[in-house]
Amino acid sequence: MEQNPKTELNEITISPSQCPKVNVDVLQMEQELSFRKLVESSECPEQLKYDFAKNGELKHLDTNEPFVFNYFKNAHESNHKRYQVLGQLITQYVYELLERVCKLQKVHIPTDATEDEPRSFFFISEKALTNSSSLIVLLQDRGVFRAGQWGLKTIIHEGLDHGTQIPFIKTALQCYGGVIVLNPNDNFIDLKMEDEWLSLSTKEESSTVNSSWWIPKRCSSSSEEHTIYIWDNFISKSAAKNVAFIAHGYGGLVFINLLIQRTWEVMNKVYSVALIDSMHHTLHQVKNNPEVQEWIQKHCREWVTNSKPLDRPTGSLVKVDCPTVSAGTEKYSLAPSSTLQAIFKYLKSTLKAKNTVTLSRSPIVTRSSKNKKRNNTC
Repeated sequence: MEQNPKTELNEITISPSQCPKVNVDVLQMEQELSFRKLVESSECPEQLKYDFAKNGELKHLDTNEPFVFNYFKNAHESNHKRYQVLGQLITQYVYELLERVCKLQKVHIPTDATEDEPRSFFFISEKALTNSSSLIVLLQDRGVFRAGQWGLKTIIHEGLDHGTQIPFIKTALQCYGGVIVLNPNDNFIDLKMEDEWLSLSTKEESSTVNSSWWIPKRCSSSSEEHTIYIWDNFISKSAAKNVAFIAHGYGGLVFINLLIQRTWEVMNKVYSVALIDSMHHTLHQVKNNPEVQEWIQKHCREWVTNSKPLDRPTGSLVKVDCPTVSAGTEKYSLAPSSTLQAIFKYLKSTLKAKNTVTLSRSPIVTRSSKNKKRNNTC
């Protein structure tokens, strides 16, 4: 990836009114970018007569009804394969949205991989590594979904606004300038997956189950390894002085693992962490490290699914853990979209507090101090 000229630091003291609410109408884009075109080019266009409506919801072309899993009668395996194909098409569509709508760049890893070696990748905004102001890193939950998604099932049943990370990416680009979208679930290559999808043209159930051949991707064989590699080779080397993480579900556990593995680097470079229904376990992961425990308490906040209004404190059963507040919803799948505005408000307030402390600690240059420097011959 080409390096961009280094930009000057701009102090960010953005008020909430300066960050407009993101209304993502992803279908108002280049006409050639179409989910339906992806479906038409697939192996089963007739079994998947769906497209995303203007509001981002997946609807049937003829009935305008939501997605129905049971397309084949009494054939669960065929219905499951059909669902897998839909998921693959949505994944490809989200990748295209990240590159062509959000203008992110795809970066393959490891950087020293050979041409025939299985590789993973992640997405990064232009100048994210050379901009010296702020950088937002998105870390998703564990599952079959890939970069740019909070949840594939959420996209299918709730729409693009709720299931993709695009609203978070848009807000991060508008208010901060840099964003990295990790791809922690892209760990293996399944050599037989594509061959299995070809059987979708028939309604008959397969009488045999073929074992998949899995090839791990170097430096990304797990969510933890993927995140550490990108930290070591990109985030830690970036010019950004203010890095923030937004982590959902298992992504919270992955971040705490990064904090343990790269303690001083993370504590010095990351100013704030927003956790959403995190699966981390502070006592188990941190153990007897009071400095890390204190850092988590001061720099992390978790939004949990709860019946209380958004941002209302819920309390934590673990004293060494970070403060917890309500996500404003009891649905796990809707927690990210429900907390978007609250999370960015929190990140802005913590960044403002950090900048205020930095300014207060800066030495004040006076005329007498300048004269002392001139007279100092040591």
